Amino acid sequence: MNLFHYLKYLLFHLVGLFAAVTLLAGGSWIGTGLLAVLALYVLGDIVGGDDTSTPRLRAHWLLTAQLWLALQLLALIVFISIWTVCSADPLGFGVWLSQASGYDVLAARAATSDWQRIAAVVQTGLMIGMVGTIPGHELTHRTQDPFSMLVGRWLLAFSFDTVFAIEHVYGHHRYVSTTLDPATAPRGRNVYRHILVSTVRGNISAWQIEARRLARRGHALFGWRNAFIRGHAMSAALVALAWAMGGARAALYFTLCALMGKAMLEIVNYMEHYGLVRDPNTPVQPRHSWNTNRRVSSWAMFNLTRHSHHHANANVHYQDLNPFPEAPMMVSGYLGTMMLTLVPPLWHRLMAPKLEAWDRHYATDAERALALSAMARI
Repeated sequence: MNLFHYLKYLLFHLVGLFAAVTLLAGGSWIGTGLLAVLALYVLGDIVGGDDTSTPRLRAHWLLTAQLWLALQLLALIVFISIWTVCSADPLGFGVWLSQASGYDVLAARAATSDWQRIAAVVQTGLMIGMVGTIPGHELTHRTQDPFSMLVGRWLLAFSFDTVFAIEHVYGHHRYVSTTLDPATAPRGRNVYRHILVSTVRGNISAWQIEARRLARRGHALFGWRNAFIRGHAMSAALVALAWAMGGARAALYFTLCALMGKAMLEIVNYMEHYGLVRDPNTPVQPRHSWNTNRRVSSWAMFNLTRHSHHHANANVHYQDLNPFPEAPMMVSGYLGTMMLTLVPPLWHRLMAPKLEAWDRHYATDAERALALSAMARI
């Protein structure tokens, strides 16, 4: 039984490999693959119900290795995706794979239409968000483990968001559910505005946090020690590699995929804390985050779903997070909830009763006053 609890997280890697195969297959397979991934998460969460198991697993090295492997997997997915828009055959990859597999990937690439490439951008952006940001988030919380931090920052570089390792860890977790937190969306804000606002404010916050850190240590603001600058340079290096593979077309294509991945992160931020408030003088508690225990989301996202425990104690590794079934719950699993946010009128209609229930059952008197003030500003 314990072995199963190690193996279940491999669903994450299987989804990534499936996406890579459909990108290589080209044509209608790209859209079909995208729909299959969406169906797996949305329908799987509906049918599969909740997973509230809390096994205590001892082989931590194996659980961490699964996170590290995400970097190789993401590099493969992104390389394949960029390759599909190149006019040449970088590294002779297409010739080699066609000979090895018996499937003419070069012909499949040539037959792929521009409309199908739009599906490829969405598919790749989704994989950058899932295969990159989710393990990147987990690893950059491990601030005492330099290798995990390095792997995590490279994973985040694919979505142009290495500053997440600064602002999220040292800003968001401190100010969550207050007006000082860029990632917490106030009541009434739609997700499209939040993507822009949170991105801009998050970068400003990360710069300020890093500037204070460098000042405390007596280092110059502009230099190689600045993690904000180094991080964006990592993303720029990835764009340069895409350019080297296929010129401006490939670089632009990768940029669109990366921005899609970044948008996915901000949508997740939006739904994880939408409308919740916290008295800044009180500690962060499980009630200050929306939670879900949907089975497929939990297994294929390294328990990102158990967000309430993560905010109550950010140092707990993903395999040890508790389900907190008494915490405020999301509308559905992660991908299903993400899709609902994209239709603001529907989202606000679904969340209104949930926020009313949160105000009644979870909020303190001070937080109820903050909630009323937030409602008055809508």
